[in-house]
This record gives sequence, structure tokens and C-alpha cells, in this order.
Amino acid sequence: MGPEGYRAAAGGRPPQASADGGLTTGAVARLLGVAPTTLRSWDRRYGIGPAAREDGRHRRWTGADIAALRHMCRLTSAGLPPAEAARAVLAGASRATAAPRRGHPPRAPGPLPPGSARRECRGLARAALRLDAPAMEELLTEVLDRYGLPAAWDEVMAPALHAVGRKWETGGERYIEVEHLLSWHVSGALRGVRATGPPAPGAGLSLLACAPGEIHTLALEALAATLTRHGLPVRMFGAALPVEALAEAVRRTGPDAVVLWAQSHGTASRSLAARVGAIEWGVRGARRRPVVFTAGPGWAGRQPPGTRHPSGLADALDALAALGAR
Repeated sequence: MGPEGYRAAAGGRPPQASADGGLTTGAVARLLGVAPTTLRSWDRRYGIGPAAREDGRHRRWTGADIAALRHMCRLTSAGLPPAEAARAVLAGASRATAAPRRGHPPRAPGPLPPGSARRECRGLARAALRLDAPAMEELLTEVLDRYGLPAAWDEVMAPALHAVGRKWETGGERYIEVEHLLSWHVSGALRGVRATGPPAPGAGLSLLACAPGEIHTLALEALAATLTRHGLPVRMFGAALPVEALAEAVRRTGPDAVVLWAQSHGTASRSLAARVGAIEWGVRGARRRPVVFTAGPGWAGRQPPGTRHPSGLADALDALAALGAR
């Protein structure tokens, strides 16, 4: 098989083939983002190996072998245990469609396995560890379509992020790149969420911002996407918004609610929450103030008086939607 065949089978730039036309295990591992030890394990345990070996010992992977590996990666990313995924690959399921279209890996035949979202969560974490960006993108799209928000966040995205974070904490400096890549793709998937219908009539505006010094935004992005999906107006200001900029944004937009996110106690400022809650706008005699929501683990045990602290994404959605219905 020529270079174009390797590109079609692997979904990326073709590496240099060896003189006999096959690729080494190291070259295939770099191509697919899989550790060489994983490829050797799949070969030894499940028979997902190369058709040819140089001198009967060294593995040489052909285009068809790489297509099977890509299918194996796709199935394990969907949450299938490696042994079950290998049986499907060896049975020839959808091998004819293994060549990806438009640079994306093929879909597994039929829907993802039924049951809880735990398989998809494990699959997303495995794809992240392989640095398999196309698999992450496709799986995130599927779980958003299948579960919707906030269930996709609560059951798949957040647990996968936590799992990768724990891997990084226990691995020292390892896996930082895994956490960054997964976070970027989760953020992109959330920003791609669109409303499913017309804007909710009479809905009030929600302003979302991280506290000054707070750089963790993904949970707040999930809330912004959830409000967008339900047709509720939202302004998302992201990470580490300075105090004066936050106050000016509140005065300019006149929101019904302001959600302040704090990941740590160090960024959860009670004085900031009080200042935001005291901002007024409107004509004399009909002045209004926003309802302040404190969100995130940083506020645990530190909730300022007069603020609300939603227990999760669904609770925040219900509370913010109810404000506009007053």
C-alpha cells in the first residue's frame, strides 16, 4: 500500500514506511497516539497484530493492520473493554468502513452500547490519554446528542476531566498535556451548543463570570451552554474578570442574576459577592439589583449572606429559569 493508503487508513500524515512496505510499531504508535506497549499488548492478548513480521520477529504493520487498529481505538474510546473491542474487530465488523471521512475516525456500527454513561466516560478518558483528538471530538458530539445538557456534563465530561486530573496528580509532571487537550475539546464542544428552539419568553439575563484570579472556567462554560440550549439569555465573561470590569458589566447589562464561580477558597471573595449584589440600575423609584449565585467548590462553607448556592448544573438551570418567570 502506498503513502495515500496509509493516510486514508490512519487519518493523518503518512510516516515513512520501511523497505518492505510495512511500518514499525514505533511509527504506528506515533501515528495513532497509542503507546507502543499498548500495541504489543493488543497483539499478544487479543491477536490485533500485524499480518507480517520481519524475520519472523519484528512487527511490520500494513495499511489494513492500521485500519484495524483505528477501529480498535474507536471502540475502546466508545467505552468497550479491550477484549470485547478486539472480538468485534476480528469478527470484521465494519472493517470496510474503517477509512475515515474528512479526517475523522469512523463511527462504530450502530449506537453506542446501552446502559449508563460510564462507558462513554471511560472511553473519553482513554481517548484523551492517547491524545486522540478526532475520537474525543466525535465522542463529545455523541454524548451531547444522546444525553443533552446537563446530563452529558454531569455523567461524562466532568467525571472524565476528574479522572484525567487524578492521573496527572499521581503521575507528577506527566499527563499535563492530556488534561490540556481534553479541556480544550470539552470547551469547544460546549461552545458549539445552540438553542433548540426560540428564546424563552420573558426570560431574564444571566451574567456568568469567574472571580478575580480564578482561571477554571469549564463548569461555568457548561452552565452557559445549558442556558443557551434552553433559550435563556446569557453573557459569559470567562476567567479572572477584574472587579471593576465585573461591576461595569453588571451596570451595563442589568442582569436578573450574576453567577460567580470560584474553584478554590482563595478566589471565593465574600466582599465581591456583596459588592455585586449591591449594584443598582434603572430609574429612580424602580431601581433593581441582581440576584447573586455563588457557584463552585470554593464557596463551600463560605456562602455570603443573601446569595444562592446551586447544588449542581440542573439546580442552577431551574433557579435561573425561575427568575425570569417571576
